[in-house]
Amino acid sequence: MILVNTDYITGKELEMLGLVKGSTIQSKNVGRDITQSLKTLVGGELKAYNEMMTEARALATKRMVMEAESMGADAVVNIRYASSAIMQGAAEVIAYGTAVRFK
Repeated sequence: MILVNTDYITGKELEMLGLVKGSTIQSKNVGRDITQSLKTLVGGELKAYNEMMTEARALATKRMVMEAESMGADAVVNIRYASSAIMQGAAEVIAYGTAVRFK
């Protein structure tokens, strides 16, 4: 499966199959949430949240690819990511793009 953030793949003629997406909502446990809140007092990288978001993007991408594969796609083009806070310490990440098949 080819994944790109452009709307084309050089040298390939594409048949568009439709929008595909994958999402997840992730949170950290209360202990981690408290330690990360204390970290905001002194500044610096919030490593636990960074790890959480990295895992969430990977899972959202995997789910998007699974949806594209179920449509018979060869690639997903114009991939984008978005995130939003659901509640304190929890975030949704969505990956979306256009599933395409090579002609």
